[in-house]
Amino acid sequence: MPQPLSLAGDRATRLATIRAAFPQLDGPDCSFVGGRTAAMARLAKIDPVAYDKSRNFLDGAVTRLSPYLRHGCITLGEARMHALAGWSPQRAWKFIFELAWRDFWRRVWKSLGPAIRKDVEKPKVTLGHAPLPDDIRRGETGLPCMDATVRSLVDEGYVHNHARMWFAAYCVHFRKLSWRACADWFVGHLIDGDLASNHLSWQWVASTFGSKPYIFNKENVAKYSANRWCATCTADCPFDASYPALSKRLFGTETP
Repeated sequence: MPQPLSLAGDRATRLATIRAAFPQLDGPDCSFVGGRTAAMARLAKIDPVAYDKSRNFLDGAVTRLSPYLRHGCITLGEARMHALAGWSPQRAWKFIFELAWRDFWRRVWKSLGPAIRKDVEKPKVTLGHAPLPDDIRRGETGLPCMDATVRSLVDEGYVHNHARMWFAAYCVHFRKLSWRACADWFVGHLIDGDLASNHLSWQWVASTFGSKPYIFNKENVAKYSANRWCATCTADCPFDASYPALSKRLFGTETP
């Protein structure tokens, strides 16, 4: 995980230190601007109907509210009430449903405390426990979709949720890495790094906090990324198979 910064007592010096350490998070090219004013402006732009239809696509109408929710610039209740003020419950339900997941993760964390860093449940498949290797840390796996995720994580501090799921499944099930080692590293780079949402989501992928493991295949990546990587990828793709075939290879059964 990244080492904590040594920050001075006065605000101006602290800001200068942070900006020097994270130049990609400052200036006109920054994807996020901090503070409540920016959070409320972002909230005003959400479209729950478009979100429902396209949220799984990398270029879909995602809200990008997570950093503001993580840092308390807005609350889950405010986001929910804003959606209901502009749309019917039937049209806003998916957006509210995802807010409820975040609330659920937080409640589990409050209940279990540090125990969310360990298996909440017995895994439903055999998991690996290998440490996080350097090729993943550096984004040099040779798989364009995975390496792009690492670049987005390290350079921007943000990754689309669907890409997070692909990456977690790749690490945990295809590479047989320790979900905790991966989750600890991953959350350390996120500007929306919420321990509850991050670690319990990794556990959901791993099947230590869910009924089955989450996996994906090449067809899924191509569809939801608009074929941005698969069209030109020359790697020996480990995801190029049907779900039953992948399940058989990864877990020894077609229906884990």
